[in-house]
Amino acid sequence: MTERRLYLDDSAGERRGVVTLDGRPERLIIQRIDDLRNQALGVRLVARVRALDRAAGLAFLDVGGGPDAILNLTAETGRLIEGQAVEVEIRTEGRRGKGASARLIGPSEGPPAVLHEAPSLEEQLLGFARDAAEIRSGGVARAMADGAQDEALQTVFAIPGGGSIAVEPTRALIAVDVDLGDRGGLEAKRAARAANFAALGVAARVLRLKGLGGLVVVDLVGRGHDAPALISAARAAFGPDNPGVTMGAISRFGVLELTIPRRARPTIEVLGDELGKPSALTRALNLLRALEREAVADGGGRFVGVAAPDVTAAAVAALPLLTAKLGARLSLRAELPGDGSDFQISRA
Repeated sequence: MTERRLYLDDSAGERRGVVTLDGRPERLIIQRIDDLRNQALGVRLVARVRALDRAAGLAFLDVGGGPDAILNLTAETGRLIEGQAVEVEIRTEGRRGKGASARLIGPSEGPPAVLHEAPSLEEQLLGFARDAAEIRSGGVARAMADGAQDEALQTVFAIPGGGSIAVEPTRALIAVDVDLGDRGGLEAKRAARAANFAALGVAARVLRLKGLGGLVVVDLVGRGHDAPALISAARAAFGPDNPGVTMGAISRFGVLELTIPRRARPTIEVLGDELGKPSALTRALNLLRALEREAVADGGGRFVGVAAPDVTAAAVAALPLLTAKLGARLSLRAELPGDGSDFQISRA
């Protein structure tokens, strides 16, 4: 039997919601100070048709800030014209190199504006685990969010009983490689079978944690797979991602292909840069949480956070939120830490 629990951490410039599955992070939902309201999943708004590409069947929508949203032209959308005001709902958030996609609700009027806000973080959490007794906050939520954030940026994940999977997104697909490792106690075929079944559950959880969708290719270990049983296990593991999961057959090369619908912006894009490393903003928010921790531990102390110029610049916007809470005894200094770390906290 699986158990899901919910956590919500509030910090300066960021809110992080976590869903755990049997004690391990399954989803990490992040809202940041620089998020655009009109680009969020589920928001309803007035948009203007900025341009039409009838050959490609696309309308480009000005949503009042940020990149254009994309609307697919179909028989149901009718014949739109440039400059027309329409009411739409954001159905897929933008991701690196691609804008958000929208669903047409109907004609509208006026300039681009938000009509109905996207679901709150609390509503999103409860939507993933309606049977959860409560949303936990405080120190336990911060620890859980920190752990989920660290795990989301990892590539290799252990699987129960031994072995591991590696999850690596590319421009075309997401590759999941199953490694048997030193899985002792079983003969080779049984060990491979057990590893593949365990890997599917871990892969499904990790992909949800990373917020990844699209084409997923799982390179199973061993040969002579029990395809019906493995596909049944995969359907169960990826069931929480429905509606929209499509499962393929296992090829003669031992590869399982499936597609997972894309909805929210990938968590790893929120956290990381194009190389998959923590972005300057992610490091800046970590710095502010470290400053807060020191200030709470010493109610009268003055502290300064020392970090690289790009990290300090990213932290400046959210620092007033922290000083409003703890007083003007916290400051930042743009300087490379001498010990090679991301940042240092010292007494001012």
